[in-house]
Amino acid sequence: MPTTRPRHVITESDRLADALDAAAKRWPADAHNRAKLLMHLVEEGMRVVDLDHKRRQAARAKAVRETAGVLAGAYRHRYLEELQEDWPE
Repeated sequence: MPTTRPRHVITESDRLADALDAAAKRWPADAHNRAKLLMHLVEEGMRVVDLDHKRRQAARAKAVRETAGVLAGAYRHRYLEELQEDWPE
């Protein structure tokens, strides 16, 4: 089928064959089509990557919320301005 999109060639290693065999059990309607099974695996992998990314983002946001303001008052008023007075121009 003609396309302007990049194509990818993957050699079916033992590990990939095992993954495709497992995918055939998960998606039996496509068990006869290894290319479709590979696409199922890619889509499932992307779903897991997206979930992991969202989990990490949520953990970072939680850490920011939990630590926000813990250093409030640690430096006296105008500390930064006083420190910068000694800096060369």
